[in-house]
Amino acid sequence: MTCKVTYETDARCVAETRGHQIIVDQPTENRGTDEGMTPPELLLASLGTCAMYYAAEYLRRNNLPAKGMQVFVDAEKATAPARLGRFAIRVVIPQVSDPAHLEGVRRTAEKCLVKNTLLVTPEIILNVETLALVV
Repeated sequence: MTCKVTYETDARCVAETRGHQIIVDQPTENRGTDEGMTPPELLLASLGTCAMYYAAEYLRRNNLPAKGMQVFVDAEKATAPARLGRFAIRVVIPQVSDPAHLEGVRRTAEKCLVKNTLLVTPEIILNVETLALVV
């Protein structure tokens, strides 16, 4: 899995993978143009969409309606080093009230790849390099 991020201007860049693009930016008070989500907001979106995917799969497998389902992700900042230190994911399914199915959705959403990646500290390698210009 690979994602290419290309600098555009000031705080704006474009992330690309599999032919899809997302504009990533900062609010105007951080020298951005506020034309896209910030990187931490994208992390929340990744958690939320991952949990929603798993929840929707459970509902589909059990012939239950997913229409109107929403996922809310909240995060709290932490320091030393600066990071997001706590996440809370809330799945709201308006058309399902059976406690057994709500628990089934919770158990299934717990399998979210993004959530599990954050729970087990991944190895992150950062390299900085230059490319020789070919004339």
